[in-house]
Amino acid sequence: MNTIRTLSGLSPRKFDSMIDGRATRLYILHNASGSEVCLTNYGAKIVSLMVPDRDGKLTDVVLGHNSIEEYLSSEEPYFGAICGRYANRIARGHFTLDGTNYSLAINNGPNSLHGGVKGFNAMVWNATQKDEQTLELIYTSRDGEEGYPGTLHVTVTYHLTDDNAVEISYLATTDNPTVLNLTNHSYFNLSGAGDPYIGDHLLEINADCYLPTDETAIPYGEKVPVEETPMDFRTPHTVGERINDDFEQLHIGRGYDHTYILNKQSEELSFCARCSSPKTGIRMECFTTQPGVQLYTGNWMTGNFEGKLGRRYPMRAALCLETQHFPDSPNRPEYPSVVLRPGEVFRHKTCYKFSHE
Repeated sequence: MNTIRTLSGLSPRKFDSMIDGRATRLYILHNASGSEVCLTNYGAKIVSLMVPDRDGKLTDVVLGHNSIEEYLSSEEPYFGAICGRYANRIARGHFTLDGTNYSLAINNGPNSLHGGVKGFNAMVWNATQKDEQTLELIYTSRDGEEGYPGTLHVTVTYHLTDDNAVEISYLATTDNPTVLNLTNHSYFNLSGAGDPYIGDHLLEINADCYLPTDETAIPYGEKVPVEETPMDFRTPHTVGERINDDFEQLHIGRGYDHTYILNKQSEELSFCARCSSPKTGIRMECFTTQPGVQLYTGNWMTGNFEGKLGRRYPMRAALCLETQHFPDSPNRPEYPSVVLRPGEVFRHKTCYKFSHE
């Protein structure tokens, strides 16, 4: 029996499976610093991410599962996944493009979330490990899949640098006009996956404004300044410092679940957010070319199931920094465009860089 395990304790053979007639497996990236990233081509998911803490101990900082079987039955289908064709929400599952109305699956209250019932997170991608530090994943989304127009060709490349950054590069083309919003949905706990609460994490977000939402998590439309509200992370605050404040937006989301509009004027790769754990000293800095980031503090996690190595993930046991375009942009012409047309190339990059204090 193959008993090989990764540095994070995963058994690669538990990721060998067949889904929709296509093979899945676990891919392992290593760098010169001794860090490790494990990924599966099922949903292009980051399964584990081992980086050193202040004492040099390797710590797994993302939530996930032990096997493909567990991912298939998970309460949290987006752990570490690439979400698409449209990450985040589209109101009532409807939008109009070039005069044609499109209807999408409704899978989150009255809205369509993360691409629908079977988004990119539930597809088997074609994977090629380019070298010990790079994995390329390719998926073709057919015209009409989950209601979206156009056949879309997507390439996502994960690269682990020698200075402990995980670079995620996105590239996509289409044969007909479509809408597109891609993100990685890793759930981070810098104290280690399985630590029960990220309220002690210190967080900073480079955003003067955010998008308040209605009770279904759809933005009203207009951006609002974060100043003098518990949404303000322009200077570092712990995540838990104000998360239970008597503030309507926090009541609606049971915590933070909002898009921040990053302070930037172009699509350059620029500073998005910084987060650190007092327990391990691990610091994560996020850089992106995208215009926004969704802060989600795991408000709907239950702890009812076991994750990696038998650890449970209760409410607020992780946070997500999902770099992306804005929710419901296909219905909001005032937002940055998410339309992709033939001859154009969708190209974005996000980097999560790890160090320690």
